[in-house]
Amino acid sequence: MNYFARRVGQEFIKRQLPTKSSFCYFSRLLTQNAEYKSVYALENLYPKRNVKLFTPTFTPLEPNAKFSGYIPMKELTVTYTHSSGPGGMNVNSTNTKVDLRFHVATATWLSDEIKQKLLIQEKNRINKDGYLIIKSELTRLQNLNLADALHRLRTMIRKCLIEKPPMSPETEEAIRKQKIKAARMRVFEKRHRSAIKQARNVCDID
Repeated sequence: MNYFARRVGQEFIKRQLPTKSSFCYFSRLLTQNAEYKSVYALENLYPKRNVKLFTPTFTPLEPNAKFSGYIPMKELTVTYTHSSGPGGMNVNSTNTKVDLRFHVATATWLSDEIKQKLLIQEKNRINKDGYLIIKSELTRLQNLNLADALHRLRTMIRKCLIEKPPMSPETEEAIRKQKIKAARMRVFEKRHRSAIKQARNVCDID
């Protein structure tokens, strides 16, 4: 019970008769304490801050970014099933494994550039119908597994946006020499194995 409630209760005990004067007194008392706030109220603890609750509007850090990190859940198909592995009764009674998928070609929230790169980069995760599938059973909690699947999806998309730096002439020359050296080693190994086989054949004839 706060200070205001205790004070009103004490005054009611003192003034048991509901007279007109007592009614006026309590009216003034209520008016005086209508704006009373505890010393622990947010307005008193943070006098220079706006403590009103509000929902901020989403704005990407880079307005011109190809992918802001926002994934519309209504564009995804999410299903939950039983997880595998040890876990006792929790595994057998709750659906914690997450299966997240979406159709890459028709995804309106991704640019054509990202979709083309996803089809190449994640071809092993895309089924014959064109759905990219991500499964997660990292934890025994459904919400955490969903968060893990979304994080992996964001990582895949951001990986598509990484542009490889142009290769310098020195690096190209070094790679060319390595390929030539590797080709020579393959030819040398083939000739060496062929010589061993020929030597065995000669021994068999003798």
